[in-house]
Amino acid sequence: MNIKLLVDGGDMKPGPAVGQQLGPLGINIGKVVQEVNKSTEDFKGIKVPVELNIAKDKTFSIKVLLPPTIELIKKELGIEKASGEPHKIKVANASIEQIISVTKIKYPNMLANNFKSAVKTVVGSCVSAGILIENKPAKDIEKEIVSGKYDKEIKEMRTDTSPEKKKELDEYFKKIQAEQEERLRKEEEAKAAAEAEKAKAEAAVAAEGKAAEEKPEAGAEGATEESSKLEKKPEKALSE
Repeated sequence: MNIKLLVDGGDMKPGPAVGQQLGPLGINIGKVVQEVNKSTEDFKGIKVPVELNIAKDKTFSIKVLLPPTIELIKKELGIEKASGEPHKIKVANASIEQIISVTKIKYPNMLANNFKSAVKTVVGSCVSAGILIENKPAKDIEKEIVSGKYDKEIKEMRTDTSPEKKKELDEYFKKIQAEQEERLRKEEEAKAAAEAEKAKAEAAVAAEGKAAEEKPEAGAEGATEESSKLEKKPEKALSE
């Protein structure tokens, strides 16, 4: 029997979900957790798909599958999550060497015709994750890969980013982060101002409505005044 699990690399825990899947099979869950963690320790910090092949005698074997591309990218770049708004918020600035490094890991399980196409596919994952590459939007890097700009790095499968280049990428990304924070701050201020203006307008409308309810109608007021005058006016017919 095959059981598929998605575990935290090197940190699988015998929780309720695992117990529901493995408990009825009568195998030693503690031993499974221990062996899975040992097999996935190279992928600490990321989600890893695992297949358990359980035999009739309750013995089992473990097959570790490669994590999703975006998980490998996050691990390579040291980020916790991708951007929820990739066109607006950028979360990292990768070197082409880092992209090649991820591609080398993922390539055996990819359907790409060649390594260059595989690199382009990994870059595509960066587009939707809000990750810059070489100080540029990942979409631009896709075009540059097609044009052959990175053919040498790809052919040599370079995976080491020089300290100088890493520093340059980091400094550029700090500027991007500062710009993003300033833009978000202004957007929040504009939003707060708009909400305050809306609240002010709603309060003004409410005040006008209340004033209209409290103000007596012109006809009714005139009738009251006329009635008062008639009450005070002596009746000539009677006095005569």
